[in-house]
Amino acid sequence: MTTTVITGASAGVGRAAALEFARQGSNVALLARGAERLESAARQARRFGVNALPITLDVADHSLVEDAAERVEDELGPIDIWVNNAMVTIFAPVNEIEPEEFQRVTAVTYLGQVHGTMAALKRMRRRNRGTIVQVGSALSYRAIPLQSAYCGAKFAVRGFTDSLRTELAHQGSAIKITMVQLPAVNTPQFDWARSRMPNKVQPLPPIFQPEAIARDIVRAAREAPRELWIGRSSLKAILGTMLLPRLGDRIVAAEGYGGQLTDESQDASHYDNLFAPPPGDPGAHGRFDDRAESVAVGFHPSWLRTGALCAMLGLVAGAFAAGRSGNGGATVGRVSGPSTNHDDARRSRRAA
Repeated sequence: MTTTVITGASAGVGRAAALEFARQGSNVALLARGAERLESAARQARRFGVNALPITLDVADHSLVEDAAERVEDELGPIDIWVNNAMVTIFAPVNEIEPEEFQRVTAVTYLGQVHGTMAALKRMRRRNRGTIVQVGSALSYRAIPLQSAYCGAKFAVRGFTDSLRTELAHQGSAIKITMVQLPAVNTPQFDWARSRMPNKVQPLPPIFQPEAIARDIVRAAREAPRELWIGRSSLKAILGTMLLPRLGDRIVAAEGYGGQLTDESQDASHYDNLFAPPPGDPGAHGRFDDRAESVAVGFHPSWLRTGALCAMLGLVAGAFAAGRSGNGGATVGRVSGPSTNHDDARRSRRAA
């Protein structure tokens, strides 16, 4: 039986992923700040007949993550899969975000993944096996307004992961690392996120249910592609940024503000989870069940690159063929012109 560690496992995507791993027979260690929600998630996981170990911690503290990893191996056995999912964010223009808020988002959303990766690697290197899954976002390619701290952290995760991947390849390591790029998901974060906007925030549609994402996280852990882009919206956002970045800038500048705000005014008593976990246990879902899709398609970028390469080769071949045809016509013209003039001159001499 495998052992899987999931950070940010008390709610949202992390909780759905923990339950999906448990459903498929893996023991799970659930790491997050909210003790009440962790215990609830662990009870749900145990219903699948697996061991579930809830550990309350803040992933921004490397020593706590390291201690948790040691405890997992003592109580559940060697760590086979480590899923870095914990995150926090703030909705506000850059000029309205305080330095300590940038630091906090970075400490959890970026350094939390670094800390988890380091703890996992330390143990996986002993056995030269294991898989690390980084939960990213389409926003690690296509940044949007009002979430500069979060987008910056997700970009950093991608850079860190790409660098580590090359080091593992250089070392000939059998440890695998993969990154899943998520679309908008119906999670409680849109009720918990710190916000300075006048209205309640929402994910940019289309929105997917956490369980749809969880299935692809498990798939990524098993297949370990370089990356897995989940949902056509992620596909369009990432490829659009690669091909037409300025157009993307204009689109999100025009639509990114309104698309992230609802018509409901923000509650005066709104609490957030930036520095402390909020009370209660909403589970994995947010308040968008009526708008969320239950199936998401995961795309391997390698498939897309192969398709793009084939299309490019087709275009090159077509251009080459057209060029040959065009050059042939021009050559015939150049040859026939002088020959015709020479024949005319010869006929003139004969006539004379």
